[in-house]
Amino acid sequence: MKIILFGATGDVGSAALKAAVSRGHHVTAVARQPQALAAISPNVTPFALDLLKDPDAAAAAAKGHDLVISALRPSAGREADLVPLTRTALAAARQAGIPALVTGGAATLKLADGSGHTVLTAPGFLPDGVRPIAEACAAQDALLDAETEAQWTCLRPPAMLAEGPQTGSYRFGTDTLVTDAEGNSQISFADFGAALLDLAEAPRGSSRKLTVAWGAPAPALAAG
Repeated sequence: MKIILFGATGDVGSAALKAAVSRGHHVTAVARQPQALAAISPNVTPFALDLLKDPDAAAAAAKGHDLVISALRPSAGREADLVPLTRTALAAARQAGIPALVTGGAATLKLADGSGHTVLTAPGFLPDGVRPIAEACAAQDALLDAETEAQWTCLRPPAMLAEGPQTGSYRFGTDTLVTDAEGNSQISFADFGAALLDLAEAPRGSSRKLTVAWGAPAPALAAG
C-alpha cells in the first residue's frame, strides 16, 4: 500500500510511520522538517510541506497514493490550527479520490461510568491545561460530521495517550472510552500507531468514528 502520512514527525505520526514500515508499506512522510525520516527505511520518502501555508500542495502530493493518514497535532498555543489542518487533509484525500484515516481526540467520547458526560463536559475530568486541545478536537469532530464527500475514518485515543510499551493487546470501541479491567483508559503511542495501521489494512465497515485502548491491565505509561 502507498500511504501519505501528514504529521509524520509527531508522537502519533512517528508511531504510525514505524508500524507502516514494519508491515511493508511505502510511506510519503510529510512534515515541515522530515529529512531525517529517510534513514528509517528505503520505503520512506520524506516530503517537506507546511499544510497551513500551502494546502494545494497537499492535494497534489496525495495523488498516486492509496490512503491519507492524518496524524496532525498543532503545538501548544496553536490548538485552533487543528481544524484547518484536518480540512486540508480531507481535501487532499477527496481530490485524490482516496480514503482518509484521521487521528482525532477523546473530547467527545462518553465516560464509561454511564453518566452521559463526555471527556470534555464531565466536571473536573480535564485539567485546565489540556482544555484548549480538547475543545479543538471537539471542533475537529464537528468538521468531520459535516464532511460528506471525502471517505474518512477517525480513530480517537483513550483518556491517556503517552509513551509506553507496544503490547499488541488493545480493543476498539465507538463513542465511549474503552477501559481495562481496572477502569483505566489508556494506550501507548506504539499501540495506537499499530491500531491506525490495523484500520488502514482492514477498514471497519460503516463505523466512521472509533476509539481504541488497552483492554487489559498493561505496564504503566511513562509520564509525558
